[in-house]
Amino acid sequence: VCKRMDLVCQRMLNQGFLKVERYHNLCQKQVKAQLPRRESERRNHSLARHADILAAVETRLSLLNMTFMKYVDSNLCCFIPGKVIDEIYRVLRYVNSTRAPQRAHEVLQELRDISSMAMEYFDEKIVPILKRKMPGSDVSGRLIGTAPVPGPSAALTTMQLFSKQSPSRQEVTKLQQQVKANGTGLTALKREISELRIKVQEQQKQVQDQDQKLLEQTQIIGEQNARLAELERKLREVMESTVGNSSGSSSNEQSPRKRRKAIDSPDCPRKSKRLRNRK
Repeated sequence: VCKRMDLVCQRMLNQGFLKVERYHNLCQKQVKAQLPRRESERRNHSLARHADILAAVETRLSLLNMTFMKYVDSNLCCFIPGKVIDEIYRVLRYVNSTRAPQRAHEVLQELRDISSMAMEYFDEKIVPILKRKMPGSDVSGRLIGTAPVPGPSAALTTMQLFSKQSPSRQEVTKLQQQVKANGTGLTALKREISELRIKVQEQQKQVQDQDQKLLEQTQIIGEQNARLAELERKLREVMESTVGNSSGSSSNEQSPRKRRKAIDSPDCPRKSKRLRNRK
């Protein structure tokens, strides 16, 4: 292969991976700006599937970055799987162009397959060859027993070692950014949990207040029932006393009449004797 052509293709592949990362970040920012802040409202939102697909693409990009970019930054190879870049572009354009996309596992099936195959092949077949070419292997051999040969080659290897430290810093910064993003998500979840706990405590207080009111009402109903029973008892006593008085008065009215009849009855034979004598 022509070396110039090889360098141009390597540059295009590396730039393609960086561009697809930027495009993904732009799409994710646009979707997050339209989503509500609460996680419970996001699940029922129309852009929920868009966010799920973009989150899955982000995990794929981070895995690819950790697998390839360490060796790309040390100029040992380029970002080899160009088909993965094309598939990521296809997924991102599909998410931007459709209002109701399919589920995440259906959209990302091809991307997961080819990216996992590319990473496995790179780790198994290419990484062992690249590790032999890494400048750290030469320096480690010299540190074990051989003396360093003075000249420009030694200076170049040390410079390459120092330049190799920069990608590790980049990876650390990326990991720190991911940790910060996870921390912000964790704090949001903690806030939601604290709000839910406060709501549960308020509901428990309301239930306790309602139970207390219920007990008070049952006590009041019991007292009213007792008063009603006492009033019924007094009413019966009053009715019985009125009935007894009415029966006593009727017997008293009948007694003088009987006395008058008893008085009048002995006078009747005397009157009859007088009438006979007159005759």
